[in-house]
Amino acid sequence: MALPTIGSIAPDFTLEDQDGVEHSLSQYKGKYVLVYFYPKDDTPGCTKEACLLGEYMPDFSKSDAVILGISPDTVKSHKKFAEKYGLKFTLLADPEKKSISAYDVWGLKKFMGKEYEGVFRTSFLVAPDGTVAKVYENVKPEKHAEEVLADLQELHG
Repeated sequence: MALPTIGSIAPDFTLEDQDGVEHSLSQYKGKYVLVYFYPKDDTPGCTKEACLLGEYMPDFSKSDAVILGISPDTVKSHKKFAEKYGLKFTLLADPEKKSISAYDVWGLKKFMGKEYEGVFRTSFLVAPDGTVAKVYENVKPEKHAEEVLADLQELHG
């Protein structure tokens, strides 16, 4: 597996959201979609990233863009996370790591000298035609929303 690249077709997926409703990437054709992968619900970096994306939600909507957050957490965990922080966008549960594998965002990580397997904080901005418009690797949670919005304005005009 390799990370999808700019211009390639974004791998489709069908996953359940925090309410148990299925979403497929293909159902959003015609819109920009931020597919952002994050390690774990309710951890400091993931919470900061999600809350800032939520804060900027009106700006994403103005650009006719959709936000889909994906982690290996369960539907139940996502529901708790979304309710705790008032998140108004879709969080998708991928405990079997189907989309995580398709996007090649799982691998060996290091934290405080320990090695473990986990999700790389990586995002993909998918264009209305289903191709990858931008790839964001090693995402900085506190800057991500603004960075994506700037790119959306540049791409969308």
